[in-house]
Amino acid sequence: MTTTITLISGAARGLGLETARRLSALGHTVLVGARDAERGRAVAEEVGGRWVALDVADPASVEAAAKDVAAHEGRIDVLINNAGITGPFKEAADVTGEDARAVFEVNVLGIVRMTHAFLPLLRESADPRVVNVTSGLGSQTLTHDPERVEYSVVSPLYTSSKAAVTMLTTQYARGVEGVRFNAADPGYTATDLNHHTGTQTVTEGTDAIVALATEDASAGTGRAVDRVGPLPW
Repeated sequence: MTTTITLISGAARGLGLETARRLSALGHTVLVGARDAERGRAVAEEVGGRWVALDVADPASVEAAAKDVAAHEGRIDVLINNAGITGPFKEAADVTGEDARAVFEVNVLGIVRMTHAFLPLLRESADPRVVNVTSGLGSQTLTHDPERVEYSVVSPLYTSSKAAVTMLTTQYARGVEGVRFNAADPGYTATDLNHHTGTQTVTEGTDAIVALATEDASAGTGRAVDRVGPLPW
């Protein structure tokens, strides 16, 4: 049986690390994409995978990572675009264009760079899949529902970047033949990103990511889901 090769960006900690652990346990060969060499190597050793130097905000780093994987593995079956940042914690009126540039550089342009660079390696797979990590904070429905935790968050840059991630996912699904693109909302999960204030464990937070990375091709493409079902727009 052919081993599934999975590349995860931002895999040195939090949701990326837990995804790496879980998919490795399921038999995937995990490529740990991380900027920090020490952390990346440690995680790769822990999960029995390989560290790939990767900074999604740096075009040269992304291209070098694609060449690295092409030389070593020759393909990937699953690309998980997990790397993301919240941006500065500021009042909405104080957010600047440079703040926006920094957030979108990672959360949105990073996915575009990764998709462009790794599509040739995905096309070498018999069942290529891309999982983009989005958020319910990018959903108009959820952020306007007073009963939801998303309603309580005012973070113009992070929320708008995740709305863009979801739309990118559905557009890639429509525009790229032969590759499945889906988006996963982890939910309010305790990670460094929210100073561990989240109410879910990282295992719960990776349920949707792992499900999309391992589901049968018949499940389809162009979807956004959380751990309980479809994510509303």
